[in-house]
Order: sequence, then structure tokens, then C-alpha cells
Amino acid sequence: MSDVPVTRSSLRRLGLVIGEARAEALEDAAQRARAEMQGSTLWNVSSTAVGGGVAEMLRVLVGYILDADIETRWCVVSGDGDFFATTKRIHNQLHGYSFGEHLSEKDVTTYRRMTESYGRALAERVKPHDVVLLHDPQTTGMAPQLVERGAHVIWRCHVGTERPDGNAEAAWQLLRPYLEVCEAFVFSLSAYVPALLQDRDVVIIPPSIDPFSAKNRDLTDEEVRGILEDAGIVQAERTPPGVAGGHRPLVSRPARVFREQAPLDVRTPAVVQVSRWDRLKDMPGVMEGFLEHVPSESPAHLLLVGPDSAGVSDDPEGAEVFHQCRSMWEALDEENRRRVSLVCLPLDDVDENALMVNAVQRHATVVVQKSLAEGFGLTVAEAMWKGRAVVASGVGGISEQVTADTGVLLGDPSDLDAYGRTLSSLLADTERIGALGANAHRRVRDHYLGDRHLIQYGTLITRLRLRASGAG
Repeated sequence: MSDVPVTRSSLRRLGLVIGEARAEALEDAAQRARAEMQGSTLWNVSSTAVGGGVAEMLRVLVGYILDADIETRWCVVSGDGDFFATTKRIHNQLHGYSFGEHLSEKDVTTYRRMTESYGRALAERVKPHDVVLLHDPQTTGMAPQLVERGAHVIWRCHVGTERPDGNAEAAWQLLRPYLEVCEAFVFSLSAYVPALLQDRDVVIIPPSIDPFSAKNRDLTDEEVRGILEDAGIVQAERTPPGVAGGHRPLVSRPARVFREQAPLDVRTPAVVQVSRWDRLKDMPGVMEGFLEHVPSESPAHLLLVGPDSAGVSDDPEGAEVFHQCRSMWEALDEENRRRVSLVCLPLDDVDENALMVNAVQRHATVVVQKSLAEGFGLTVAEAMWKGRAVVASGVGGISEQVTADTGVLLGDPSDLDAYGRTLSSLLADTERIGALGANAHRRVRDHYLGDRHLIQYGTLITRLRLRASGAG
């Protein structure tokens, strides 16, 4: 287990985006939480420091909490391949999918052994009355040791399914003994709360994005072009560095790009999906539906963009899914290979990776998120914040984010014909693309920025502490 260093993020700067009234409400919540947490530490425990929405959110939220002068720490578990293979199966089953890989007795033994070890290690550092937020199945088994230490333990679940089945039930039964000792629970959607927690202290807190992070901050058109060209994704006519008016490189590490031709012309309309190489994100389906149902005469080019799978320690499926996509792409005829690029973004530098994602999303004509299942789908909120029209599956938290005037929801994510026809129709309607994007930006500003998220967390933590002291 290791600590993740985080720098402060300015709450005052956030006020520049959210407005005076919301900034005052945030400051009031911070004052109450600061007073209640005096002498105690707020801990966050997750499975990885890079790659995925949980890590990105924690980096931002912990930074804001530090700026509120609340003592806080963020730790990540350092499991081996067997552990993360097991927790990936649990993750998939909580989403309602098994892909033929059911939990075995060996998996259960591995999970118990590793999480109990992590729990003992953290319990040596945690003080009585500290508050510990355990994120997702990778950390749930730590709860008993931390409760025994006297901490307030909250389990934060970022995944789930609206249609529980035998897969999900098996995963919930594995986690049940650890959940029973937790004091409170946080879910992204009410539909994800399992029956075994219906009578417990459950709070619904949707995720959020940060408008000032490297992934979401404003970029000029020149910066977008510069980042994408420096990463080797597009080519553009720009003034060279060192020449008056030339661009200053913002990234130094190129992406790995698999394509049939030279770097994409920056003027080419781009359809983009940015996500992990994960079976639930259905990158192969995105490619197949685009090639089969968006006419070949369309000038649009598909960019499938994900992290370099070697840099995501808690997702053993990443390399497998990427190789599936690459094999599928290599098997295409030359004409179709020219219509698609596979892009692996380096994770050596978190901010450079985020800037590349930022630039790719801003470059997109349309952003796609054709997931089979989603915990929430922050890539949708990120694209909407950038004023991009979205075509996305109507699953999980995506359905909460996208409305009829901000994007297009797909009723059945496996219906490639409907996906392709929807995409093709939207690409031909530039006026609609612009209107959807403008509305999408406003929706994220109103509902999915960090002040709401922080206030909800502050309210929960303050309530738990007051209840424990007998004052609540």
C-alpha cells in the first residue's frame, strides 16, 4: 500500500465558474466539516493512482479538501495479478456481466487474504474517529480491521447495474460480510443499491469533473492542434517552435498510434471514443458499427483512444481488449483501415495524459460512449463540458447525464445498426451538433462540478461524526 501525493486545488478559483451563491454554500460546508474533523484525518483508499475516473476524481477532490484545511490522505493498494484479476471479475459481475469467468474458491481466498492484509496495514496508521472512504470492491475487505480500530468506515461504490442478476448477486454475497460492518454507503445511482443495503445509511452522490484539471481546462485551438501533433495523432500546418508565433510544446511523450496512413489531417471530422480498453466499453462494437453503418464516402474518421494498457495496474483485461481491437483492425481491408485509428496514450506523466485526452475530446466532431454498462461514465461529462455533442448508450449514469437537448442516447448498446445510423445522421447536421454541444456544457456546469460533490461528502461526514458524539 502506498500514499499518493496530491497538491492543493483552490476552492476560491472554483468560485469563478460556479458563481457567488454556490461558492458561499461551498465555503459554509467546508467550515462545518473542518470544525467537525478537527484532530482527525479523512482517508481515501482506492486501487490505483492513475487510469480511470475514480483516480482522476480523487486527485481533484483530495486537492480541494486539502485547501479547506482538512487533514486528508489518499492511499492505493498494490495487489498482484491474481488479486486484480479477481477484483476485475467482481467489478464485471457487479455490472451484471461475467464473460464466462465466475468467481472461484481460489478467487475468494485471494480476495480475503489480500484485503485483510491491506486492512491490517492501514489500521496501524488510522486513529480512532478518523473517517475512511473505501472505494469499490478492491478495498471492501479492509473494513473490519478499520472498524475495529475505531474509524468511521464509508464504502463508496462507483459501479453497479440497474438490472441485478445472478452475476451481481454472487458478487454482493462475497462482499456482504465486509459491508455489514460499514457505517454508511455512497452510490452513484439509487438503482445500484442492492437489496442487502436497502435499510442501511445510503447516500446517492453522483461523480463530478473539475473544470481546472489538465483534462478539462480551457485550451485554445492552437493548443489543441499542438498537443495532437506533438502526440503524433494529427498533422497540421503551424508555425514551428522557436519562430515568432510558434507553439510551445505541451506534451513530450508521443502516443502509440496504429493507422494505415500518415497522421490524420486536422481538418478531418473526427468521431472519438475515449475510454479504458475494457470489455464493458465495447471498443470493438464502436469500430464495427462505424465501419458497417456510417457510409464509406463520409469524410469522418474514427479515433479509438485508450490508455497504454501497461500503465493501468488494476485492469488486467486492458491488454487483452486492446489486442482484440488491433487484430480486428489489422484484418480489415485497406480502405476500412484508413477510416480508423487506434491510439494508446502514455501514462508516464498524469498531466500530459490528461492534456492529450482534453485535446482529443475538443478536436472531436462527435464523442461516442457506446458502453455495454457504466458505473457513471465521466468521459461523457468531460465531453459535454467541452461543448461536444455525444452519442452514448442509455445505461448507468450516462442516462442521468444526457438529455434530449444535450446528446443522443442509444436504447440498446448492442444494436450496431441504430448506433451507426444515429452517428451518420448527426454528422450530417452541423447545426444540431452545435446546439447539443452548447446545451451539454451548461448541463455539466449546473449539475456535475465539484462543489456539489464536496458539499454532499461534507454533509455525510459531518452527520456521521455528530451521530457518533450523540449530538446528531
